[in-house]
Amino acid sequence: MFRKLFGGGEKRPEPNPYALTARRRSGVYTLDALGDVRVLALVQACEEADWEAVKAALALFDIGRDHQVLAELADVDGVQDWIVRAAEEDKEHRATALLISGARHVLWGWEARTSARAVDVSREQWQVFYQRLRIAEDQLLEAAELRPEWITPWRRLLTSGRGMSVGFGVNEVRLDAALRRDPLDLETHIEWVSYLQPRWSGEPGQALEFAREAFTTAPEGHRLGCVVAMAHIENWVESDSKDCLDTPKIQNELRDAAERSILHPSYERRIGWQEDFNIFAMALSLAAESTVAPRVFHELGGAYTPWPWKYMAQPEKQYAHFRRHA
Repeated sequence: MFRKLFGGGEKRPEPNPYALTARRRSGVYTLDALGDVRVLALVQACEEADWEAVKAALALFDIGRDHQVLAELADVDGVQDWIVRAAEEDKEHRATALLISGARHVLWGWEARTSARAVDVSREQWQVFYQRLRIAEDQLLEAAELRPEWITPWRRLLTSGRGMSVGFGVNEVRLDAALRRDPLDLETHIEWVSYLQPRWSGEPGQALEFAREAFTTAPEGHRLGCVVAMAHIENWVESDSKDCLDTPKIQNELRDAAERSILHPSYERRIGWQEDFNIFAMALSLAAESTVAPRVFHELGGAYTPWPWKYMAQPEKQYAHFRRHA
């Protein structure tokens, strides 16, 4: 049926020869290690605290630009216990070790704070939160100094700066530093969309305006279209109405953004492309869009990524629910 609906005669993207075998449950599976055996080998080396193996595996990637690969390393529990030693002992690769450690400390700090409202976070949690973020800031700033061409430290500094409340001026400088290195970097734009939410420092509508303007600068088929979808998701998070995105105007905007980005023939299915599709899958589902959403879920083939569904309670179940009803 899907082939009839979506044109089975169209040329399909070339399969990834390094794709991981999916472990499916009722047609849905969590995308592990970006769905790539090379990333899995990198993560496993990090889990084993094998710095030489980590460096060898990283040779296949550009850690200074690939936010998703860096995120996989930052998510490894315990990496903070040994990566600083690697930075101290391996001067040639000090920037890489500092970048991984800094990214880990940002995530580790947020884990201590939790996603609770500020008034519900204990004094002890705040202390641990700020302690870890201060370490992250020092390490990321040094990594950025050692490798001035890298964008990944600046994107992570936006997150730590948001948590540390360094102020709009400082964060704007960091945003400019990131976008000088790549004016169309999706992850930097998404982080700024979060920062512009009223719960942080922005005004209602400011983030969506930023996202729309950014997308107008992107060529057809560029993944930056995801920033529009993410801005709508963030508005949904801020809203008291679960149906706030269910309007013809928003449905049309999301449909157009998807067709001009992830569903465009020029879109590149790079490692981790499934997260781009998950962003649109969630936004389209919340908007009750019924034309493009089925195609997006079809292309995913059941691949679920925690981001951005973690904004919901029982995120994987919500993904499966919307997938069934798309």
